Amino acid sequence: MKFKVLLNKAITKNFKIMNNSQYWINHFRVNAQEKRVNWALAPQITDAEIATILASLQAWQLGETSEGKHLIAAATKYANHIGDPAYVGAVRLFIKEEQKHGNNLGTYLDLINKPRITKDWGDSLFRKIRYFNTSMEIWTLAVIIVESTAQIFYQALKDATQCTLLKQICTDILVDEAYHITFQTERLAIIFEGKSTFSKSWRPAAYRYFFYATACLVWFAHKKLFKAGGLTIKRYFKKMHCKYVKTVKAITHSQAAQWV
Repeated sequence: MKFKVLLNKAITKNFKIMNNSQYWINHFRVNAQEKRVNWALAPQITDAEIATILASLQAWQLGETSEGKHLIAAATKYANHIGDPAYVGAVRLFIKEEQKHGNNLGTYLDLINKPRITKDWGDSLFRKIRYFNTSMEIWTLAVIIVESTAQIFYQALKDATQCTLLKQICTDILVDEAYHITFQTERLAIIFEGKSTFSKSWRPAAYRYFFYATACLVWFAHKKLFKAGGLTIKRYFKKMHCKYVKTVKAITHSQAAQWV
């Protein structure tokens, strides 16, 4: 009952139709049947391209392979509290889709005879944060930010290579990520609507700094690939700025979202 009240309030405030958990379960099940990558293609990538993209490709492949145990635990606790048991099923399918990305990137690394790594500082940092976090709000915000940077990353990776197979893998991920951001943004809007007026007043600023800090880390970790994909630091942060404003407006319906 609590979930339905918050969902209706979020719909009213954001002036749009928001999807419930069963909708997302159905979406993820249907999307799992889509085959956008032609694995009959042989990878055609130059040594120069490999030298530019390999470290970043390995790092993101590792990041896409999480089992999601802590996210499922947080989602279960949250779903029980709010009365939305189907949400756990939607989160499980979301994680499975992320793991598909990791498997596809891993298969590509195998095909070009490059190793899958087991440790990366960025992945280790994010895993430590996940380990100690039990808040569904922080989880959801973190996923939105990572998915936002992922959209920029995979587009840059796609633009940095002439390999058709790798381009198809990136396109498949980009299609999925667009839905992932909607899935998570809708949930954060519901969580936000359950906060007090005072809590709502300072949250957009906190979201902004979280966006900014993560954007900086991702740029400095993968700037070589971003530049190969045609992005300058100015263009990269302009894209992140647009994603921040779009996210905050979707959550709060605020016209005053600023990047400071």
